[in-house]
Amino acid sequence: MEIIRRSEFRMEVMKQVSTLRLPDTWVAAGFVRNAVWDHLHGFTSETSLNDVDVIYFDRKVVDRHRDEEAEEQLSNSFPGVVFSVKNQARMHIRNRDEPYRSATDAMTHWPETCTAIGVAREGDEILYEAPFGLSDLFSLTVRPTSSNASMKSLVKKRSIEKGWMEIWPNLILET
Repeated sequence: MEIIRRSEFRMEVMKQVSTLRLPDTWVAAGFVRNAVWDHLHGFTSETSLNDVDVIYFDRKVVDRHRDEEAEEQLSNSFPGVVFSVKNQARMHIRNRDEPYRSATDAMTHWPETCTAIGVAREGDEILYEAPFGLSDLFSLTVRPTSSNASMKSLVKKRSIEKGWMEIWPNLILET
């Protein structure tokens, strides 16, 4: 993930996230996706993020209070940046799914394959989890994680609402 390594901001965020010591933790979604799409479009500056998604998985402590504490700690380290920290061990309830087995399993229920990716930093090493692989991300393909009609509709709606096709015109929307 050399693209992520080149971003001082992303490297510092991952470093701070690792200090939270939450189990099975990943900085995910647009944090990774946008960096790759910016790079593939030849952008010289990073597209701003609406928020930074941090996910983790801990069945032992599912209280939302822990997420809020982590968000506050990260926001104090990065003023002006919005963090969304979510324990995926409870997110299946909101999403009306069977219980997730891990943070990576939770990502398989996200709308797009190119968004279902997370990165983490261990020292100077960058780890990643991508349950659908990296090919859609690097081929600029926006594809639903499932073939059901509601997921296809959601992906199309999200891409329009978020203005992805205007920001990154080389994207291929497959719904």
